[in-house]
Amino acid sequence: MHILDVLQETYSALSANKVRTGLTMLGIVIGIGSVIAMVSIGQGAQSSIQSSIQSIGSNLLIIMPGAQRGSGAQISTGRGGAITLLQSDADAINKEVSGISHVAAELSSRYQVTAKGQGTNTNTTVTGTTASYTSVRNLEIESGNFITDQNVKSLSKVAVLGPSTRDDLFGEGVDPVGKIIRIKSIEFKVVGVTKAKGGSGFSNQDDIIFIPLSSAQKYLTGSDYLSTISVQAESEDIMTVVQEDITALLLKRHKISDSASADFNIMNQSDILSTASTVTTTLTYLLAAIAGISLLVGGIGIMNMMLTTVTERTREIGLRKAIGAKRKDISLQFIIESIVLTFTGGAIGILLGCGISYAVNLLGIIQTTISVPSILLAFGVSTIIGIVFGYYPARRAASLNPIQALRYE
Repeated sequence: MHILDVLQETYSALSANKVRTGLTMLGIVIGIGSVIAMVSIGQGAQSSIQSSIQSIGSNLLIIMPGAQRGSGAQISTGRGGAITLLQSDADAINKEVSGISHVAAELSSRYQVTAKGQGTNTNTTVTGTTASYTSVRNLEIESGNFITDQNVKSLSKVAVLGPSTRDDLFGEGVDPVGKIIRIKSIEFKVVGVTKAKGGSGFSNQDDIIFIPLSSAQKYLTGSDYLSTISVQAESEDIMTVVQEDITALLLKRHKISDSASADFNIMNQSDILSTASTVTTTLTYLLAAIAGISLLVGGIGIMNMMLTTVTERTREIGLRKAIGAKRKDISLQFIIESIVLTFTGGAIGILLGCGISYAVNLLGIIQTTISVPSILLAFGVSTIIGIVFGYYPARRAASLNPIQALRYE
C-alpha cells in the first residue's frame, strides 16, 4: 500500500467524525500541554532559587553562632541565636586560614527606622558590617559610597540604604545621600545606596540598611558579639578545605574538643545550591508525573476510539481483505491513524504548554524556562502513545476473519 494512500485514508477516517476525533485528541492536548507547562515552571523555580542563592555571594561560607543539633540530641541555643562569635574570631580567620579572599563580620537585627523630615518609617533589617562586605556578597553601589574601614574605626554614624528601603523612606528614585535617618532614635547620615539585586528568601539585600559594625555594636546592641561571619574562598574547589580549617580554628579558639559540641555552624554555599537543586528537581519530576497521568488517560481514550472505529468499519476491513489486503496493511492503517491522532494532539499540546508558560512568565507569577528537551520529549511521548495504544485495536482489526467481517451488520 502506498504511503500517500494510507494518509488519504487516515484523513478520511478521522474527518468522518470530527467531534469524536477532536474530543479524543483533547486528552493528549491537555496531557502534553500540562507536562510542558509544569516542567517549565519547575525549571524556572529552580533557576530562580539558584540565582537567589548565588546573589548573596560567590564561593561563600556563612558562619553562624549556635550548633545545629541532630534528632535525639539535647536542646541547645538555636543556630544564629547564641552569642558565641566575636570580632576576634573573624580577625583570626582572616589571618590564620589560607585560601580566603575576604572576611566580613556582621551584626544584624530588625529595627523601626524613620526618615528625618519625611514623616515616613519602615521596619527593616539593619546590618552592621565592614568595608569587605561588598566583595564577599557581590554588592554594588548605585550612588554615594559604601562603609569604609575608617567609618568602622571612628564609630561613624553613617548608613547605606538598599533600594527598597530607600523607596520606603524617601520615595522611589529619590537620591537620599546626605539625608538623615533615625534608628533607635539615633541619627545616621545616608552616604550611599546599593544597586538592586532582587533577592528574597535567604536575605533580601534590597530591603536593608548597612551601618559600620562598631556603630551597631556600640549604639544599637551594646555588645561586641556577631550574628554572622561571611567568608569568601578564593575558589570553589577549595571551599571544603577552607571550611575544615575554619572549623578547626574556631574549635581551638573556643576550647571545644568535640566537634559535635561546636557552638557555631558553617553553611557552605555549594551545599545549599546542591540541596536546593535536588529539591526543585524532585518537585519538577513530581509535577511532570502528575501532569503525565492525563497523558495516560488520553492514551486510553485513543484506544477506546480506535476499538470503536474497528467495530464500525468491520465490513470495510472484510472487503479489503477479500480483495487482497494483507494483515500488515490493515494493521498499518489503524496504527497510522492512532499516531496521527496523538501527533496532532501533541503538536497542539506543545503550543498550549508554551502558551501557558509564557502567560505565567508575563503575569510575573514565577519565572518559567521552556527547554528544548522537554519539547522533544513531548513529541516522543505522543508518538509512543499512538503506537502503544493503537497496537491492540490495529491487531484486532488485522485478525478479523474476512468472511465474518463481510457478514457483519
